[in-house]
Amino acid sequence: MRKLQHAAAILACATLPALAAAKPPLRDVPQVDNGLFAVAVANEIRKTCPDISARMFTAWRFAQSLEAKAKAMGYTDAEIEAHLDSDAEKARMKARGAAYFKANGVSRGDPQGMCALGRAEIQKSSQIGALLKAK
Repeated sequence: MRKLQHAAAILACATLPALAAAKPPLRDVPQVDNGLFAVAVANEIRKTCPDISARMFTAWRFAQSLEAKAKAMGYTDAEIEAHLDSDAEKARMKARGAAYFKANGVSRGDPQGMCALGRAEIQKSSQIGALLKAK
């Protein structure tokens, strides 16, 4: 029995590095996924609303911080790039954005609604609002 326990302990220790190396998909990392969502929504707002523009340097710094978080969690440049280039992830983010706009009473392509939503996000100092500025 003692030998069996010893063998189980050795096997468990041998598999720990493999378990530690397993990373969830970036879509399942809230810090990264929610950050990318904020960027996507802010981008949609600024493209639709003529009275709101992007804080480009702030957006660039924020994107850099998301990349740094992912790298600190062990994701490679190739994994990050694959996530950003994934058609499935783009479609998922677009659907998530559509749900967000609908929940806020705004439809895509509605400048008045997007402007109101953008101003509200700026007013409440949300992550989306931090990426935007009123002209």
